[in-house]
Formats: sequence, C-alpha cells, structure tokens
Amino acid sequence: MNLRALQNGSDIRGIAVNHEDKKANLTPVQVGKIAVGMVHWLRDEKNLAEKHQSGKLKIGIGHDSRISADSLKQALIDSFVQQNVEVLDFGLATTPAMFMATQFPQYECDAAIMITASHLPYYFNGLKLFTKSGGAEKADIVYILEHADNPPLEVKGSVTKTSILEDYSVDLTDKIRKGMDTIEEKPLTGFHIIVDAGNGAGGFFAENVLAKLGADVTGSQFLEPDGMFPHHIPNPDNKEAMASIQQAVLKNKADLGVIFDTDVDRSAVVDASGEVINRNNLIAVLATIVLTEYPGSSIVTNSPTSSHLKEFIESKGGSQVRYISGYRNVINKMIQLNDEGITTPLAIETSGHAAFKENYSLDDGAYVIAKILMLLPKLKKEGETLGDLISSLKQPAETQELRFEILARNIREYGEQIIRELCVFVERQRGMTIDPENHEGLRVTVSDDYGSGWFLLRLSLHEPLLVLQVENDQAGMNQKVLEKLANYFEAIPNIDLDKLNQILNYKK
Repeated sequence: MNLRALQNGSDIRGIAVNHEDKKANLTPVQVGKIAVGMVHWLRDEKNLAEKHQSGKLKIGIGHDSRISADSLKQALIDSFVQQNVEVLDFGLATTPAMFMATQFPQYECDAAIMITASHLPYYFNGLKLFTKSGGAEKADIVYILEHADNPPLEVKGSVTKTSILEDYSVDLTDKIRKGMDTIEEKPLTGFHIIVDAGNGAGGFFAENVLAKLGADVTGSQFLEPDGMFPHHIPNPDNKEAMASIQQAVLKNKADLGVIFDTDVDRSAVVDASGEVINRNNLIAVLATIVLTEYPGSSIVTNSPTSSHLKEFIESKGGSQVRYISGYRNVINKMIQLNDEGITTPLAIETSGHAAFKENYSLDDGAYVIAKILMLLPKLKKEGETLGDLISSLKQPAETQELRFEILARNIREYGEQIIRELCVFVERQRGMTIDPENHEGLRVTVSDDYGSGWFLLRLSLHEPLLVLQVENDQAGMNQKVLEKLANYFEAIPNIDLDKLNQILNYKK
C-alpha cells in the first residue's frame, strides 16, 4: 500500500485492527517501514547521522491503552534495533510525557514516539513524533513516509524497558506548587477532585498528581487502561463523556471534575455547580489566567469560536487571533507571533488542544489542568468558582454543526470553489456581512431578519467534508439562516445535503 495514505496532518494514523468492513492498513509491517523512514529523517533532516553511526541515537516509545499498542510498539522496536538505535520502551505513557522524554536529563531521547489515535474508536491507532525541538510537522511526515524503504544501517541496537509517568508526575506537582507560590507538600488538602480517564492513559493523574498534592480523589472513574473504552469515548469534546464526568461531580459533591482524552493531550473540567467548562468556556478560563500573567497579550484560537469569546478576551485587555483549525496550525501561529515580538502565551482549539509558550509550546492536557489547579486555593479563599471567572462570557441561545460530504473527485478544489461562490451569494443578502478577521473558509455575521449571530463554512482538515457551524443569540434563528443557505446549496451538485434536508424537513 501507499504509506502516504496514512498521513493525518502532522501525525500518522490508520486502522490497526480489522473491524467489520474496515481492513487494517496500519499493521506491524507498515510500522516497521515507518521506523526506517524516521531514522532517515533523524539522520538527514535533524543532523543526527554521526550520532546514529556511533550507535548513540536514542528513541523513546510509549503508548496509550489501545489493544493494538503492543504489536505496533514491538514492530518499532524490532526495526529500530536492526538500525543501530538505542530504544527506551516506556510502556503506558501520555503524549505530553513522551515529548518530555526528549527534555528530561535522565532520558535525553533524541526522538520520541507516542502510539495513539487520540479519541478515535478502538480499532484505530497512530504515531505522534517528537524531537527535542517539538512535534513533527506535516512536511516531516511526508519525508518519513517517502523514505521508508532501505534502512540506513543494519547494525544491532538495544532496547531498555522503563517508565516515564512517575517522573512526569513529579515534574507536574513541582510546577503546580511553584504556580501556587508554596512549598507546602499537600496544598490541595481539603479539595475533592474527581478524574475521569475514560480508560485511556490519564488514570495516573488521580493518585500520582492530585492525591500527592493532598486532594481527595474519591469517586474518580475509569482510571484503569482498557483499549476497548467500555464506558465512553475518552474525548472532552464529546457530549456523552462530559455528561459522565458532570454526573460524577454532582453525585460526589466534588469541588472539580477533570476529564482527559485517550493520550492526555486534551482535557476539560466541570466545576462544583456542574457547569461544563470545555470548548469556548475552557478557552475563556485559560485566557483569564494568561491575561492576568501577561496583560495585553494575544491568544491564538482556531476559527470556529463564538463571537462572544472575542468580546470576552478583549474585555480582559487581550486580543484574539482566530486562525486555521488544526492543533499544529494554532501552535505554529503562536510561535510565529512570539518570534515577531507579539506576546502570545497561549494557543488553543475548541477541541481542547491547548499549548502554553511557557510549557515548550506543547499541547498538554495535564498542564492545562495544572494551570487551573494553581488557581484553586486563591479562588476558595475569595469564595469564587471557576464558573465565576467566566460569568461575563455570554452564551449563545443555539449552536449547530452540519457536515456535508463532497462527492466530487477533486475534493479540496471543489470545496474551495463552493466557498468562493458562497461569498458572492452572501454579498447579495441583507442581514449578512462577511467577517474580514477570518483565516479559514468563510465566516459571516448575521443580523436583522436572521437574529444576531454568525456562521462559518470551512473545509474539514482530514475528511472529504464541508463543515458548517451556525450560532445565534436568538432561539429559532438558526433555522432561518439555514433556510437561506439552502437556497444556495440546492443549486450545487456533488454535495450530500441530507443533514440539511433533515433539519429543514425537506423532501427530495
């Protein structure tokens, strides 16, 4: 098969276990070849040829709880050992911890691989790659997959089993104490905090971080790794998952609930009142934190954020930069702005990927929670909750997301054409104004007969889809916006409008 088909932006992802009509395309055979490409990449693109030649190139491997993890890990190990690489087998780990394997002096990995497919169903898996300078970019993945044929060396390397989560936990607890400006061993004594790991790799956080800091973690759930994810999808952007942690917080009368995705590069929280703090609400909480630390700074988000979020950030003295969706895109934009001298401490997507400049510009769900934990003693002393921090963030009356499959062959070109032609259509409509502060697709502010809100039409990053997001402050007005847009879409061939027709009760 063509390995390029396994590229998923700046990651590698595929089906690792045969499932119904889906045939595995990320097997140990493919992964062994990818390991060859990675060694080529490290030698040629990362200037590590001499280190490799001397047998001192060191690569760390970790994985989440997926059932295919062990076989894929073994394929990587076998291939690397054949290529004169020193391998550290970290076993169960998290994505942020694997990046830290390149930073912690006790490991000093030249590169690290996390075997994960984030929140996708159990039969998927993938590879996330890091070097000391950060995560791989799209161009790096292209290079790796195009150089997966002949090993650069065939000299035996070595493999050592170890673990990183304990060291990673100690690092986190030290940072949390420092952020609280305390040397107290258990500064979270008196707090009841529940963790929902969704049977992914985040279960360590309850005992190794929270309990070590003194928190009561009674009621924490789904901490044991189970790659079949029997209770719910580990995904802070999933309604079922968030309802689960919300119920646990209320049932146990906890002060806070914490939920992670499978590999812990994303997270969200629920406060004591049961208020869900994810998506725009999570961005608002983290924006409040960084704007206190860095007044007047900028915050990068992806494009589908509420207009109210922009107003909230500006009310706190900051600036929002809405950028292209994709966690590497928003992180790279943050890095670029900082390089230009524009203070930008945070990049975050509505999905929960959040990276702080102070934390290696790494999307780290556990560090997001660490930043929130640093606030808790202060909030308790002042009689406030996390929800109080964002009480001025206006919530829309209704939000909807529709996904339309593009049936044309030239998916991207055709999708971009549809967006361009929608621009022309919108310019002729009263009550619709194109938002110039937009870097992705078409964002339109709606008013007058369409209530007060906006819609965004953009191309999906990885699927043959157009994604339409609609938000309004007046209940029932999304319907009017969709009815008007239907006048445009109905004349467009090669696009599946079933979802739109269902909402509008159209008959074909």
